[in-house]
Amino acid sequence: MTGPITAGVDGTDESLAALAWAAREAVRRDLALRVVHAWRFQSAAAAEVADRDTQEQWVRANVRQAVEDVAERHPGLPVTTDVLEGDAVETLAAAAADAEMLVLGSRGHGPVVGFLLGSVGQQVIAEATRPVVLVRAGTGPSTEAAGHDIVVGQHGAPEDSAPALRFAFETAAARGATVRAVRAWTLPPVFSYSPGSLKLLDEAGGLEPYEKKALAAALEPWRERFPDVPVVEHVEIGSAGQVLLSVAGRAQLMVVGRRAHRTAVGARIGSVAHGMLHHADCPVAVVPPE
Repeated sequence: MTGPITAGVDGTDESLAALAWAAREAVRRDLALRVVHAWRFQSAAAAEVADRDTQEQWVRANVRQAVEDVAERHPGLPVTTDVLEGDAVETLAAAAADAEMLVLGSRGHGPVVGFLLGSVGQQVIAEATRPVVLVRAGTGPSTEAAGHDIVVGQHGAPEDSAPALRFAFETAAARGATVRAVRAWTLPPVFSYSPGSLKLLDEAGGLEPYEKKALAAALEPWRERFPDVPVVEHVEIGSAGQVLLSVAGRAQLMVVGRRAHRTAVGARIGSVAHGMLHHADCPVAVVPPE
């Protein structure tokens, strides 16, 4: 059974933009919308917010207002609301597990605030078992108009990028958009060549033709599954982050895979995903491995 699209709200302009984006996507996909706010009692708060009940009432009132605004814009959209006390990372990651996707606000450039990348955002992305979409303040319906692609990064073997490609094609099908599949490649060091790799390159006709064939092979099952979705194949030499950012200006959504791992300083989500979240102006979907 398909889950709802879940939006995490925290009162910032970015999270309200994320809520509006999530509502539009839920309407397109004919899904329900779930709104989640994670909060904790602030015992050291100002005197006028001295007790737990008062703080919770304020939180619920703010969330209720945001939900009412969405309901007015989308009167037929089923919306549920959960105001949950507890750790934000655990709450949001758990909410994502039952969702089609989790949508959060993103500041992007500059200071790290709200749900972006810091103690909350990066850990949520690393922990979530479903796609997480980061949306900036000011993102509106105009950015989803015709002429803007769903850009998706493809790398490695077909199975390596299958989750990201699936998400990109499903989104494009719901929006009537084009998928721009991007495969970046760099020249390998001489010592990395082996007789087997040299044979493959020779059969392909060189490095760039080899990369084009690899991208075509990865896209083949998704073209068959979504025959009405237009596809542009984009193969370019350069780092994955640089090449993806070079086409971000034409994107209504950037889709990247995630390679999460833990280090002594916390969860990491991979350099490409991290770079897109910081520097791409469009919403960014980070899709976990299966």
